[in-house]
Amino acid sequence: MPDKSTGLSGWLALAGLLIVFDQLSKFWVLATFQFGERVEITSFFNLVLVFNAGAAFSFLADAGGWQKWFFVILALAISAWLVMMIRQHANERLLPFALTLVLGGALGNVIDRLRFGAVVDFLDFHAAGWHWPAFNVADSAIVVGVVLLLWQQLTHKEKESLPK
Repeated sequence: MPDKSTGLSGWLALAGLLIVFDQLSKFWVLATFQFGERVEITSFFNLVLVFNAGAAFSFLADAGGWQKWFFVILALAISAWLVMMIRQHANERLLPFALTLVLGGALGNVIDRLRFGAVVDFLDFHAAGWHWPAFNVADSAIVVGVVLLLWQQLTHKEKESLPK
């Protein structure tokens, strides 16, 4: 995590590193796997190359193509808001870290939508014949960021000044 002296630039650098790691992992999968190819790693985890034209759980995946631009514009608008929030809280720790994870993940997936019209997914967890929808590094960062945001909201206590 960036320290307090780096402020916004440190958080944006961290988001940039996350984007690079996400894109490198997708580059490797695209270079290594054919579409739909699945390699069993453990009894509960596979690597598989799939594309998701929709959002979480393939929401709107079969919407005819307009959803690409909807999700790109939505992600860019949310990313602008996240940068403003990170700037406002840049000298804190947990909140800007969580927001940075969401920012990096969102922009990593925007890159895919612009390049391929869909998001590259490859992490496939399963148990007893049930598969969680495949996801990627960017999706993981978004989920961890949202969990941290919820944690921060549940544990953050406002300092209330009582009237004297």
